[in-house]
Amino acid sequence: MSVRFFNSLTRAREPFVPLEEGRARMYACGPTVYNFAHIGNFRTFVFVDVLRRHLKWRGYKLLHVMNLTDVDDKIIRDARAAGLPLREFTEKYVRHFWEDADALGIERPEVAPRATDHIPEMVELIGRLLRCGCAYHSDGSTYFRIASFPRYGALSGDKLAGNVAGASERVEADEYEKDDARDFVLWKRTQPGEPTWDSTLGPGRPGWHIECSAMAMKYLGESFDIHCGGVDLMFPHHENEIAQSEGATGRPFAKYWLHAEHLLVNGRKMSKREGNYYTLRDLLERGYSARAVRYVLAAVPYRKPLNFTLEGVEAAERRLKRLNETVRRLREAQTVAGTTADDVTTITQLRAAFGAALDDDLNTAEALAAVAQLETTVNVALTRGALAESFKTAALAAFDDAQATLGILDPPEEALLDAAIEALIAARLEARKAKDFARADAIRAQLAGQGIVLEDGKDGTRWRRA
Repeated sequence: MSVRFFNSLTRAREPFVPLEEGRARMYACGPTVYNFAHIGNFRTFVFVDVLRRHLKWRGYKLLHVMNLTDVDDKIIRDARAAGLPLREFTEKYVRHFWEDADALGIERPEVAPRATDHIPEMVELIGRLLRCGCAYHSDGSTYFRIASFPRYGALSGDKLAGNVAGASERVEADEYEKDDARDFVLWKRTQPGEPTWDSTLGPGRPGWHIECSAMAMKYLGESFDIHCGGVDLMFPHHENEIAQSEGATGRPFAKYWLHAEHLLVNGRKMSKREGNYYTLRDLLERGYSARAVRYVLAAVPYRKPLNFTLEGVEAAERRLKRLNETVRRLREAQTVAGTTADDVTTITQLRAAFGAALDDDLNTAEALAAVAQLETTVNVALTRGALAESFKTAALAAFDDAQATLGILDPPEEALLDAAIEALIAARLEARKAKDFARADAIRAQLAGQGIVLEDGKDGTRWRRA
């Protein structure tokens, strides 16, 4: 069975056939670095991580690009409120994002460009749009002319058609609703107190949408295989990316579009007002492990809404404890020569079922069901005793598959000795005394990623294995 994905652009499940055989070029929309990423953000980033892991596991040579949005309306607003230069303000949240991603076992992309490092590429792309008549200047800003791109709305649906037909008004905000489908800004004129760059377009700064198109094409080419992100980005962001990219090049931008569905918390939209808003750090402070959070975020297939609950995280903690204990016992089990009743064929079938589930549009629920059957089969064999070497080898290879693609197990090489844990806790204490809270948070995240839960109290910091 070939790898198949549901393509949001065609609204169909299609075999993955990359533009270049054996290679997969993928762009994922990354974080907007004005605050800590929340678990809704990380639902998408974990989905992207499973996607990249699976492509590599299936033998594709991968080039994965994920941008860091470090200039947009919200960032400028919050940097101004903090009284900090843009770069200094965003640097903190870039660092915190990578710390959280590392704790969750999210592999880093091959390229992670920052928007503010690619202003010349954005200006050049806008210039191409001006020359082909897809863009125009007005009041010191530059806008994309939606009427110049008849296919506008193909990604997000026909409900935009009425707005697009007479699109003559303009919208300058980076984010807007579906009923605001109007000519969108590519380059914003200088405003008092905002960062600005001199360019052939006049002094100003880029709009949000042009950033991703310019960076994607710089590193992946004018056409590439996969573009992915959260479903909330389908309109206007991804719709605008397609229009400006294809308007400039005349070529298809991305062949496959993959979108992760929303995350709810206790059945409701996550918000601080509702009291159900969580960052990863909030959950670590409550004593949950990063790996259990990852399990919850990965367990529901990406195209289904995920209802996140603390009870679900607690269940994941128990589930992973049992699973890792089975793997540990298997690794330590003695084997015997010759044949036994151990059914290696069953292991082979379960490995095939696991791979087929992920090939089928990353069906992580079915893949985890295969892992559960594998666990049961191994536990029966361990109870019976006298494992054949062939059975042990096949079962460990199957667990290695699960780790390579889902990243949910505790690899033995990551296990920390007690002395190493104590040393890291001491380093964290020193960092806190020195008010280096970024370093202290990084150490906590590092420990959490390896299943170590810290509990701060009046008598100091205690730790336990999750």
